Amino acid sequence: MAAGNLGDETVPAPILKTSLHRPGPAMQTQASEKSKPNRRTFLRTAGLGLSVFGLASQAALAAGQPPASFARPSRLKLGLVTYNLAKDWDIPTILRNCAEAKFEGVELRTTHAHGVEVTLSKGQREEVKRKFRESGVALMGLGSAFDYHTPDQAKLRKDIEATKEYIVLAHDVGAPGVKVRPNGLPKEVPREKTLEQIGLALRELGEFGEGHGVQIRLEVHGPETSLLPNIKTIMDTARHRNVGVCWNSNQSDLQGRGFDHNFDLVKDRIFTVHMRDLYLDEYPFRTLLARLNETSFSGFCLAEVPESKDPVRVMNYFRGLFLAYQNLL
Repeated sequence: MAAGNLGDETVPAPILKTSLHRPGPAMQTQASEKSKPNRRTFLRTAGLGLSVFGLASQAALAAGQPPASFARPSRLKLGLVTYNLAKDWDIPTILRNCAEAKFEGVELRTTHAHGVEVTLSKGQREEVKRKFRESGVALMGLGSAFDYHTPDQAKLRKDIEATKEYIVLAHDVGAPGVKVRPNGLPKEVPREKTLEQIGLALRELGEFGEGHGVQIRLEVHGPETSLLPNIKTIMDTARHRNVGVCWNSNQSDLQGRGFDHNFDLVKDRIFTVHMRDLYLDEYPFRTLLARLNETSFSGFCLAEVPESKDPVRVMNYFRGLFLAYQNLL
C-alpha cells in the first residue's frame, strides 16, 4: 500500500494484520532470541550513546553554552530601549507595541517622543506611572545621557545635580533605575584620576538614589571607558550596593583576555543589559545569555536596535532569537 502524507511529513501506510502475515511459533521464538540483547551488546550500545552525549556536551561547553539538558530555567526578562526603534513613539504606542510583541518592559531614553522628562508636573508624573501600572508593561528604567568624566569641575557638579533631578523623576513615575554613562577619558588628565572621579560621582548618586528607591546603572560606554577593566576600576571606586553595570554588548567586550574574563570582572554587578541585533554573528549573544543565566541574573535584557518600518515584526523576531538562544523554543 502506498505511503500517505500528513502536511510535509511522510507517514507509513497502515499494516493489515491478517493470519496470512502472522509468523508461526517457531519463527516467533527464533526472532525473539535474535532480538534479545546480551550484556555485551547492551554495554557497547550504552557506551556509544554516552560517548556521543559527552562529545555533544563538550562541544556545547567549548562554545560557551551549557548543555541544553542541564540549563537552569531562565529568569531573564525581555524589554526595549526606546533608542532607536521607538524614539518617535508616544507612551500609548510604546505600551501597545510592547504588549503585542510580548516585551515585558521598557527603558525610556531621554529626549525621545515619549516626553518623560524632568519638566513634567506632579500630576503628569502620576499619569505616566498609572499608564504603565495598568498596562502590565514595566517602566523598568529611564535612560539619561549624563556622564562624569569632564575635567571641568563646575560642569561635573552641574551634571551630578541634574542627575539627582532625574532620579527624583524616576521615583515619581515608578522607574526603579536610571542609566548613566562614562563617555571617554580626557587626554589631558591621567587615566586613574578620571576613573576615580567617575567612581566617586557614582557613589554620591548611589547614596542619593538609594533614598528614593532608584538604582544607578552605569552603561559600558565610550572610548576606552567601555573597556571592562576600566569599568571594574570605576565600580571598585564607587563601592555602593545601589550602583551597578548596564552591560552594553560592545565588541570591546571581546578584547584583552576575552569575553569570559571581561564578563567575570563585573558579573556580580550587572543590573541591566543592552543588546544589539541578535543576528549579528560578530558577538557571542548565546554565550552572553548562558553566562547571565549561570549567574542567576533575573533583570532585563533590552533590545537596542535600529528603526524599522515594521517595528513589531522586528520585535517578534528579536524575541524569537532571544528565546531560541536559551533553548526555550
